[in-house]
Amino acid sequence: MSSAADLTAKFKSAIATPEVPMLGPQPRPGTLAETELLLRLESFFEANHTPESARPLLRSAALLWHDHFDASHTLSQDIETHDGSWLHGIMHRREPDYGNAKYWFRRVGQHPAFPKLAGRTGRKTWDAFAFIDECEAAEQGNDAGTIAALRQIQAAEFDVLVKHLFAAHL
Repeated sequence: MSSAADLTAKFKSAIATPEVPMLGPQPRPGTLAETELLLRLESFFEANHTPESARPLLRSAALLWHDHFDASHTLSQDIETHDGSWLHGIMHRREPDYGNAKYWFRRVGQHPAFPKLAGRTGRKTWDAFAFIDECEAAEQGNDAGTIAALRQIQAAEFDVLVKHLFAAHL
């Protein structure tokens, strides 16, 4: 059986894009059409014997990575777990609906993967609310350097969450 790290790497390869997602809803080149992405995911799930319990979460994550906000939202809003709320919060942060994102991150609470995310991003702790505020300020200020740095942090957030999903469902 593959480890969570191995499955995360395979998953990221299956849904790879030329660049990481924007902080907001802006389109970017290299994303897949929803139908193509879902077919790719089904192939990944079958090839890697992904448990049924993980599939809706991973679908929501992949759809969000490829900027399919409505489809990701439909899935994440029906997943009443801390992981589903985290995905739902990211979606609203990118939408952008910062107040609603904070609502969903309140539902997340202190997620067990937050310490890993803090370490990965060089922070002492992970404060999802502070990150939402940073994203909002950067988008409003249109500060390209800050936006680029926050996009990399957002990509790290995605990696940590996906690895957590695989670990939790193995």
